[in-house]
Amino acid sequence: MTDTETNGVALSRAFFHEVVGPTLAERFPDLPYSAGRLGAGSDVLGLDDAVSRDHDWGLRLSLFVPDAAVAEVDLELERLLPVSFRGMPLRFAFTGQTARRHHVEVTSVSDFLNSHLGFDPRAGASARDWLSVSGQAALEVVAGPLFADTSDELASARRALEWYPDDVWRYVLACDWIRIEQELPLMGRAADVGDDAGSRIIAARLVHTVMHLAFMLERRWPPYAKWFGTLFHTLTCAAEVGESVDSALRANDSAGRQLGIAAALDSLLQRQSALKLTATTRATISFWDRPYLQPDPDIVAQLLDGIADHSIRHLPRGRGSIDQRTDNVDVLVDVEARRSAVAN
Repeated sequence: MTDTETNGVALSRAFFHEVVGPTLAERFPDLPYSAGRLGAGSDVLGLDDAVSRDHDWGLRLSLFVPDAAVAEVDLELERLLPVSFRGMPLRFAFTGQTARRHHVEVTSVSDFLNSHLGFDPRAGASARDWLSVSGQAALEVVAGPLFADTSDELASARRALEWYPDDVWRYVLACDWIRIEQELPLMGRAADVGDDAGSRIIAARLVHTVMHLAFMLERRWPPYAKWFGTLFHTLTCAAEVGESVDSALRANDSAGRQLGIAAALDSLLQRQSALKLTATTRATISFWDRPYLQPDPDIVAQLLDGIADHSIRHLPRGRGSIDQRTDNVDVLVDVEARRSAVAN
């Protein structure tokens, strides 16, 4: 494999084992640390390709050390790291920056967690902490590979962030069903008054919510928009649900769109009931006397009734997690903005 064919994780792993690891062993032989490729970047998800290499791609490594050692380790690496590795420069500037420096990102586990999540899940997390976590933010902590781990700090944090507590999970699931309930009848109504574009827009929004619900039911964190569909197709339900949502997106009339979305909801309800989260057998019912469908209200009622924690059961109806509240990138990439957005 040539350097140009090497993906980011493979390059990062080799960089650690051949350069950074030996340097740490020589200069800091007793230092507990974890090393891997975490944080932002398509390579963290294993999805980088030749296009990814036109910016912010290269020799990157995440190195987690005790707080007291961060500054010293960073300075030593700056002093000792070579100019290049396998023909690639070690020091380069990210987009919007001018300073060229190495990208062994030396930090402590606690600082990394607070910068990506706004809290440390090892110390316990409130419902609002959980709701402030976007799927992408969670993936930046849990998805990337580890190359070495002589401390349990990072591993314990990743275990703590593996998935929502059950009560929060039920609330988030209920919010997806509520979102579908609010818009599914509108899709047909828009088409019936001649607004085909409006009907298609609603259909696309509904499809996104259906796909998000699929991630939630499989206890998988969804990535940001670029990779949302790609990782959806790795879900176990992707073939069945994907065929239905594809038909909804392709349909040239509202009846076909409604049929596709209803079929996807039927499949997801079966999976949800198999998890003992609900006992409802029908995903959709008629919307009054109109020729439209809506989710069976019993689905949301059963999800919420199964929540043991009174404070979670009575969280604002339908608002849900930050991913369910907004798709505004400037909010989703800002920890404090995310936390503020779910404060009410």
